[in-house]
Amino acid sequence: MASFQNVFIRNFIRSTKRMFFNLGMPVEQYRSGMEKMTRMAKMPEGIIIEKINCSGVQAEWIIPKNITNQGMVLYLHGGGYAMGSVNTHRALMARIAIASKTKVLGVEYRLAPEYPFPCAIDDVFAVYSWLLQQGFDNNKIVIAGDSAGGGLTIALKIRIRDENAPKPAAGVCLSPWLDLASTGETTISLAEEDPMLDLESVRHFALFYAPPEKLQHPWVSPLYADLTNLSPIYIQVSTSEILLDDTRRFAEKAKNTGIEIQVDYWDKMVHVWQAFGVYLPEALEAIEKLGAYIEKKTA
Repeated sequence: MASFQNVFIRNFIRSTKRMFFNLGMPVEQYRSGMEKMTRMAKMPEGIIIEKINCSGVQAEWIIPKNITNQGMVLYLHGGGYAMGSVNTHRALMARIAIASKTKVLGVEYRLAPEYPFPCAIDDVFAVYSWLLQQGFDNNKIVIAGDSAGGGLTIALKIRIRDENAPKPAAGVCLSPWLDLASTGETTISLAEEDPMLDLESVRHFALFYAPPEKLQHPWVSPLYADLTNLSPIYIQVSTSEILLDDTRRFAEKAKNTGIEIQVDYWDKMVHVWQAFGVYLPEALEAIEKLGAYIEKKTA
């Protein structure tokens, strides 16, 4: 049964969403709205922050004081490829770092529509390549991300394979956006259940990132990719979000390909509920599970 905090958050999002995100707004207002909403997130204690330039891409190390291993998480933030930053996701990344006892590198990849596909994946591939050049063991790197960053996580794993680069240990996705063509049945059937996302907005942001003829490109929408020879994948998704079918179909395809994949389905959660941290008990529980998975893969 969902917590009363979850019921409050769902109702709060439903009633305030259009104050921050309304179709037709300039993209700068979307970004400003996301910055305002995420200011409520509380940073946990026990974190060291270090800004860094990774082969021309700005990034930030988030290092927990309880670190116990030499692995790392390469984190790709969500925001529909047009919003979000290390700043909006710092608290979430910090909680993941603490839960996994592993340092996290948050990446400031370029955003659409000013920088459409393939800018984002070019940037994160450059950062991954830089990490390898710095001597990081690919077998101790976990790539992770939420929403669009979750889709970018899988797209990066696919590009790494396509470029014959050393594979990461695993990929971790929170409510991933894996089908920018929006062909999933739940984009319609769960429209009333999802207080955060709607099909019209999802399609709007998809076209910020890529033109219609590229929406099924495997580096844009991993659902349509050849998934052979990918390292393990762990996904957390809500059964009440319109992107549910993205994960369902991807997971079935991955299993049929023989990939090691684990999916945790959570009832009545909002899109990327993990970001609500201390305000939501289910967020903290989910982060603990993410942390345990990452710690195991980076040990």
